[in-house]
Amino acid sequence: MSKKEANEALDYWLDRFKVTENKVKKIEKLSKGNQQKIQLIASIIHNPELIILDEPFSGLDPINVELLKNAVKDLNRNGSTIIFSSHRMEHVEELCEELCILDRGKQVVSGNIDQIKKDFGQKEIIIEGDHDVSFLKDFPGVLDIKQVRKKTTLKIEEEKYAEEIYNKVTELGFFKRFQVNEPSLTDIFISKVGRDYE
Repeated sequence: MSKKEANEALDYWLDRFKVTENKVKKIEKLSKGNQQKIQLIASIIHNPELIILDEPFSGLDPINVELLKNAVKDLNRNGSTIIFSSHRMEHVEELCEELCILDRGKQVVSGNIDQIKKDFGQKEIIIEGDHDVSFLKDFPGVLDIKQVRKKTTLKIEEEKYAEEIYNKVTELGFFKRFQVNEPSLTDIFISKVGRDYE
C-alpha cells in the first residue's frame, strides 16, 4: 500500500468512525471510546486477511457499538477473517458464524452457531396476552417461567412440549403472540459454564 493509499484509507476510517478531528492528537489525550476506535483503525487500515478482536465493544456507548459492528461486518464481507473474543453473547450471536466457548481454558462447546442452538434441545416460548398463564410453571417439560406484565417467557426441555402448551393456552381464548425460539447463546453459555462464572 502506497503512502497516498494509506492516507486515503486513514481518512476513510477516521470519517467512518466520526473521529476526523483526532487525526493529529496523541492517543492518551482521547476518551476511552475514541482510543478504541483509533486502535481499531490502526489494526484494519491495511486490509489484513486476519483480524483478532478482544472485547472490542467494552466501554462503548450504543452508537459507537453499532459503528464498530457495522465496520466488522463490512470487513468480513470484504474477505477478512475475524476472530472475535467476547463475553457479550448477543454480540457473538449477531456477528459470528462459528463459536468456541471456553471454561477455564477448556473447550466446552464449539461449532456452527445455528447447529449448536439446534442441538442444545431446550427451546424458549414467548406468550403474550391478557390471560393468566402462571399455571404453566407446573406443566410437563417447563424448566423456567418469567412473567413481565402481559409477556410470559418459558424455557422448555424440548420442542415437543410446545404443541401441548399451545393447545392448553389457546383454550383460554385469544393470545397476541405464541412464539417458539431457539435458545439464546446466553442460555447455552450459562448451561455449559455455570452460573458462578466470573
